[in-house]
Amino acid sequence: MEKRKSLIWQVPFLLMLIVGTVLIIWQQRNMPYRKCEGPIFGTYYHVTYQSDKDMQNEITDALNRVDASLSPFNPNSIITKVNNNEDVMVDKLFADVFRIAQQVSKETQGAFDITVAPLVNLWGFGFKQEKEPSANAIDSILQFVGYEKVKLGGNDKVTKTDKRIQLDCSAVAKGYASDVVAAVLRQHDISNYMVEIGGEIVTKGVNESRLPWKIGVNKPSDDPMQQSQELQTILNVTDKAMATSGNYRNFYYRDGKKVAHTIDPKSGRPVQHSLLSATVLAPNCATADAYATSFMVMGMEKAKDVLSKHSELMAYFIFAGQDGNYEVWYSPSLRDKIVDN
Repeated sequence: MEKRKSLIWQVPFLLMLIVGTVLIIWQQRNMPYRKCEGPIFGTYYHVTYQSDKDMQNEITDALNRVDASLSPFNPNSIITKVNNNEDVMVDKLFADVFRIAQQVSKETQGAFDITVAPLVNLWGFGFKQEKEPSANAIDSILQFVGYEKVKLGGNDKVTKTDKRIQLDCSAVAKGYASDVVAAVLRQHDISNYMVEIGGEIVTKGVNESRLPWKIGVNKPSDDPMQQSQELQTILNVTDKAMATSGNYRNFYYRDGKKVAHTIDPKSGRPVQHSLLSATVLAPNCATADAYATSFMVMGMEKAKDVLSKHSELMAYFIFAGQDGNYEVWYSPSLRDKIVDN
């Protein structure tokens, strides 16, 4: 008898639980998806998220915080002050990016290096020099390029072995900014979103069609204006971060020869290998961003070696085959995420 009474009391509770669950699902399905976009870091951001609240102000505030910390084009940013050798304490954003950069530099034996900007500018990607730099000019700059020559101390201050060292976190900052915006959305209990800044992407949950987020990987193109956007493949990147780096995205011609924007920090010269595009999936976008750049410096075989030591990373490479046609290689763990495979 007592067992029956216990069951009778449990029935209303179970009914309330079922009704409550149905109401939550119904409310979530009817909650609108919002979009916001705008210019930032010399590119554009696009954010799609499901929420009753307009998050434009919070998203803008987050992006402005990253800009105030890491933009070398902001004359008042922390990184600008570091580059000007001012006595400045860095903030958490700067410290996070600096530590990620240094870790990836170590894991890639210096292929990733946030001190490489003077070499990039020397070759003309900052200022488009008329002629190829001399060996002496390259060697003179190599004296103050190297991730080991800069450190972040316990006093939250950057120390350099040479005052001429210039930091540029562009190869990781957009990915990190995507992570920062995603964190803001999660803090407001938003569980379905896609954040994209200049091609660096963080996703969670499902899209408006209640399906996993799917992101295209562009085919390499010699079109510097990016008018050609033919897709090589489509990836399911739900609950992942994704970043792509490619020589076809940023280059110029000098004396009839294509010069890639990816500079090897060790040689001081543009890389010369068959890898055209590196797409990396990782737990966070800053890491994906940094490794994508690293792999473009290292080339495919060395990149594969790094991947074999990092199960948390997945990569999709597009490279030039011996016959000149595009070929692909991807991590075995990525196979299930290729939508059109």
